[in-house]
Amino acid sequence: MYLRRTVRRTKDGEVAYLQLAHNEWDPVAKQSKVRVIYNFGREDQLDRDAIRRLVSSLQRALEPDEALASAAGPGLRFIESRPMGGAWALDGLWRELAVDRTLAGLLRGRRLDGRAERVIFAMVANRALEPLSKLACSKWVSERAWIAGLPELDEDSCYRSMDWLLEVQNELAEAVYFATADLLNLEVDLLFFDTTSTYFERDEPEQDIVDEQGNVVRSAFRVRGHSKDHRDDLPQVVIAMAVTRTGIPIRVWCWPGNTSDQELIRQAKDDLRAWKLSRVVWVADRGFQSAENRRYLQRAGGHYILGEKLRGNDKEARAALARQGRYHTVAGNLRVKEVIIDDGTMRDRFVICHNPEEAKRDEAVREQLLAQIQDQIAGSDSLAPTERHQLYGQLCAKRGYKRFLRQTKTGKLRIDRGAVTAEQHLDGKFLLRTSDPTLTAEDVALGYKQLLEIERAWRDMKTTLDLRPVHHRKEDRIRAHVLLCWLALLLIRIAENQTSQTWRNLRDELERMHLGTFTGPAGTSRQRTELTASQKDILRALNVAQPPLFLDLQAPEPAAIRQRS
Repeated sequence: MYLRRTVRRTKDGEVAYLQLAHNEWDPVAKQSKVRVIYNFGREDQLDRDAIRRLVSSLQRALEPDEALASAAGPGLRFIESRPMGGAWALDGLWRELAVDRTLAGLLRGRRLDGRAERVIFAMVANRALEPLSKLACSKWVSERAWIAGLPELDEDSCYRSMDWLLEVQNELAEAVYFATADLLNLEVDLLFFDTTSTYFERDEPEQDIVDEQGNVVRSAFRVRGHSKDHRDDLPQVVIAMAVTRTGIPIRVWCWPGNTSDQELIRQAKDDLRAWKLSRVVWVADRGFQSAENRRYLQRAGGHYILGEKLRGNDKEARAALARQGRYHTVAGNLRVKEVIIDDGTMRDRFVICHNPEEAKRDEAVREQLLAQIQDQIAGSDSLAPTERHQLYGQLCAKRGYKRFLRQTKTGKLRIDRGAVTAEQHLDGKFLLRTSDPTLTAEDVALGYKQLLEIERAWRDMKTTLDLRPVHHRKEDRIRAHVLLCWLALLLIRIAENQTSQTWRNLRDELERMHLGTFTGPAGTSRQRTELTASQKDILRALNVAQPPLFLDLQAPEPAAIRQRS
C-alpha cells in the first residue's frame, strides 16, 4: 500500500492528484495492476490536517519504536526507542510529594554524589515498572529505560545511595507523610498495622555476634522464625507496615526474622509519636491482641480496634459472646451487635459481627469435615486399645479434626457433639474489641474490614514490586531494599487512587509512550511518540504535565561539522 501521485494536463496547466493505492496480481493478465483504495483529491487542495490525523491513527497499530522510526524525516537516522511514560508519571508524583527536594535537603553537607536523589528515584521506578536486582537495574537505566537527569547508572552508585537512604529514613518518612497528607487531604483517623515475612532462597541463617565474654554484641537479622509464607525452612526477616484507610502506606519497618508480632506495634506507635498526628485509632488483627498492647495503644489519647480470638481464653471475650442481644444490619452481608464489658479498670466495647453468607459456608465446611471424621473412625470400636489410641493421635494431627474428636472413658472414638454445638454458635462471626467511645458499632465493623487494604498492600509488595527474592546479605542493604519497595508502593497507590485504575493497567498504557533518538546532519534529537487519549487522561488525573514533544537537541560535534564542510 502506498500514496500514488498522478498528473493530468488541463488548459490551465498540470494538476496533480493523490490516491491511496496498492498493487494486486491479475492471474489472467499475468501482471500486477494498480487498485485505488481512496482518492484524496487535488494535491493543491489537500486537507493536510486530515492526513495528519490519518497518519497518527495508523501509527497506533505500530509498536512505539516502529511508529517513531516511521516518523523520521529526510536526512534523519533512527537510533533507538525507550519507554518513558511510566517513569515520567512516577517522577511527576515524586516531585509533587517533594521527595526530590526533601532528599536534596537531607543531602546537604554530605560527601555523596549529587546524583543520589536521581539514583534513588531510578531504583524506586524500577521496582514499580520492571523489578530487577541492583546490577540489572543499573543496566536497565543505562540501556533500556529513560530516567530524567540520569542517562546512565552503575551498581556502586546504587549501593552508596541505598546506604545513605537508610541513614535518613526517619526524616524522609516524616516529610513524605506530611507532603502526602497535604496532597491528598489525608485524615489519619484509622491506621492499619500488620506484619509479614520475606524469606531468602538458598541461604543460611546468620549467627549472633558475641564478644569474648559471651555477650551478644549484635543480634542476627536473617534468621528462621514463624513464616507467614509457609517457608519455615528458610531464613527470613519480619516487615511491618502502617497504612491509611485509603491504602496509602505511611511507614515501613524491618525486624529480625524471629521477632514476635506482639511487641512490634508498640515500637511502631513510638516511632510515629514524634509526628504529632491528630487522633489515631490503631486497627490490627488478632495477632496483636494482648493486654499489654491494648494499654500501650491507649497512651497519649490513642485508641484501638483489634480482632479478638473467638476460641481464646480471654474472659471478657467469652462474656461478650455469651451476652444476649439483637443484631442490626449495617451492610448487605454484615450484621453487628455491641456489648460493653466493664471489669472495673478498663471499659472495653465489643462488637460481634455476623455474616450470614459466611455462616452458611462455615456450616458446609464443618459438615464435610464431620463426614470425613465419621468415615475415619468407622469400625474403630473393633480395634485394640493401642491401635485406637494410635488412630486418635493420627487424626488429631490433621487440621480441624482435633476440635470435633473425643475419646470416651473406654477409649472409643466419637464425634464431640458438644463441640459441634458450640461451634455452630460461632458460624459466620468475628469479634472486635475497641477502646474508642465515639465510634459507632458500624464504624468499628467497617473500619476493621478495611484491613483488606493492608492485605492488598502486602500482595502488591510481593508480586507487583517483587519484594522477594531478596539478593542482599547485609542487614543495612536489606532494610534499604524494603524502603525502596515502600516508596514504590506509595507512588503506585497514589496513582491508583487518583485515576481509579489498577497500576497494571496504568503501567501498560503509560509504557506505550516511548522516547526515540534521531541523528542527522543538524545533530541529535529526542522525540516522544504522540500521546493517546488514555495517556492524556492519566496524566491529567495525576496532575502531571505532558512531556514536551522534543526533550533534547544536541548540535553535532565540531569535528563532524568540519568533516562535512
